[in-house]
Amino acid sequence: MPLDNIHDEALRVVQTAQQQGVTLRLLGGLAIRLHSPSATHRSLARPYPDIDFATPHKQASKIEKVFAELGYAPNKNFNLFNGDVRLLFYDDAHRRQVDIFVAQFRMCHKIPITERMNLEPLTIPLAELLLTKLQIFEMNEKDIRDVCALLLDHPLGENDNEIINVIRLTQLTSDDWGLWKTSMLSISKVKRYVQTTEMEAHQHDTLAARLGGLEAALQTSPKSMRWKMRDRVGEKVKWYELPEEVRRG
Repeated sequence: MPLDNIHDEALRVVQTAQQQGVTLRLLGGLAIRLHSPSATHRSLARPYPDIDFATPHKQASKIEKVFAELGYAPNKNFNLFNGDVRLLFYDDAHRRQVDIFVAQFRMCHKIPITERMNLEPLTIPLAELLLTKLQIFEMNEKDIRDVCALLLDHPLGENDNEIINVIRLTQLTSDDWGLWKTSMLSISKVKRYVQTTEMEAHQHDTLAARLGGLEAALQTSPKSMRWKMRDRVGEKVKWYELPEEVRRG
């Protein structure tokens, strides 16, 4: 049966899936908590009610077998119609939902989060992890806290060794104006939050520097022709989706 401790349970799922030849990687708040000790800071701590995973393959039958053995119940109707892009399972005993994104991440924007899954054994890479938060158009406080924790503990750079790979971030945002636009708006929201939250002076300074560096990198990176064409339209046309939360019952 699923474990009481959600952090231990998330790791149990990943490791069990690996033993059965199914590739899963954590994303969302739990993945950030795994990489970022600052997620426990008094101003950034938050509950983690659900677990999110990504898988690179359309292997719904194998995934359903793994989760059945782990004590989860599938959302049969949802999985039947959406299993090529997303799967849902439930831990009824702990009132938890497990969300699995298949091949790519689709929420407010589409992000190819599974292309580089081999870089990390437990989670998606930090750049993609950050982008799954920045792509949220209606960003809430828990998402902002996650971004702060990730940036406090990881510098910006040009590799993926516990560093947020700016090359990867600009590669994705410089070809997708909508993703770039929402990410820039999200950075501004995080900057405003940092100004109002209680942290030590050095933490404020670190966040201000890294948010500024991130904003500058996204602003100044060379843009594709597709990006430039969409930029001409700007905000006259909606550039994001507002996905509906799927809850059992």
